[in-house]
Amino acid sequence: MKKRIGTLVILALILLFGWMGFDYLHYRSVNAVSDAAFIKSDRLALLAFKVDGKVIRMDKEPNAPVKKGEILAQIDPKDFILARKKLRHEIAALEKSLSAMRIQHARIQTTLKLDKQIAAKETASLNKKIKALSLRIAAAKSKAETLHKDALRYKKLLNQALIAPADYEKAAAQDRAAQDEIAALGQELAALRLIRQKSQKALRVKEANQKKAEELAKNIQAQTERLAALTKALEEVDNQIGYTTLKAPFDGIIAKKFIDAPRVMEAGTPVYALTDPQALYCEVLLSEKKMEGVHPGCKAVIKPDALKGKEIAGTVESIAPTSAATFSLVPRDIASGEFTKLDQRFAVRIRLESVEGLRAGMGATVAIKREE
Repeated sequence: MKKRIGTLVILALILLFGWMGFDYLHYRSVNAVSDAAFIKSDRLALLAFKVDGKVIRMDKEPNAPVKKGEILAQIDPKDFILARKKLRHEIAALEKSLSAMRIQHARIQTTLKLDKQIAAKETASLNKKIKALSLRIAAAKSKAETLHKDALRYKKLLNQALIAPADYEKAAAQDRAAQDEIAALGQELAALRLIRQKSQKALRVKEANQKKAEELAKNIQAQTERLAALTKALEEVDNQIGYTTLKAPFDGIIAKKFIDAPRVMEAGTPVYALTDPQALYCEVLLSEKKMEGVHPGCKAVIKPDALKGKEIAGTVESIAPTSAATFSLVPRDIASGEFTKLDQRFAVRIRLESVEGLRAGMGATVAIKREE
């Protein structure tokens, strides 16, 4: 009787272990199973200031929930505010100076244009008068030459007692009058030429203002460029003042706090780590030997190591086009001919239907149901 019971027990154990072995093999034949799986987050950010400075506020502690746009930390903006005030003062003074220079330049240009027009008219009028006077002088000289010859002839006749003295005096008076007229016209011509010379000299002096206007225009251009540079610097300072406030880029939870205030920080040094607990997914490194029948759309079951007995449904979203070792920092050297074939793994991304209880970084076991 005891032997029969022992035999039955042994048979029962054989059947149990056989069934367990069959179930184990069958389960892995219809599912690609791997325990090289991890819960990861699409939104895990290291938050840092974009400017150097002294951190005077740290408003959040680890595990604290935050909203997008909420202030997390503050750098003392005093130096940036002083720089902005100085720049605004310089810009205001430069704009005032530029306004005065532009008014002066416009006035010089207008005055120079009017002076040129007036001088051109005066010169044209003087040239016309000088030409007319020159013609009068030429005619007077011709007439005076004739009268002078008559006076000489009358003097000769007077010496010969052929004419009365009164006739000679009349001819001599006309000769003197002609010479006086020529002298007077010559003085008038000289005066006109002097006036023209002074007018032209005055115009040249006024035209010197053109160079002054050109220099002023260059100065205006240089100051305008400086104003543009100061305006750009002011915009940068305004941005820097904005950068002294660290805000949450999305809704989430503070995963880590790296520093405490007060503390002097360099730009780019992490201050907080922020994660979104709702933006989780599972990444499994699947052996190439288990890739058969696995493709986007396949259903999966995720068993987190930290949540015993809990199973989470998921769907394969994508499969990496290269193995995890493809971009290794130390690639394998097979040039010598010595080669050991290693099992390659591919990253498979799985979308989770529920993220309750999960945390980024958790390990898990994944079973992906193969499909034809």
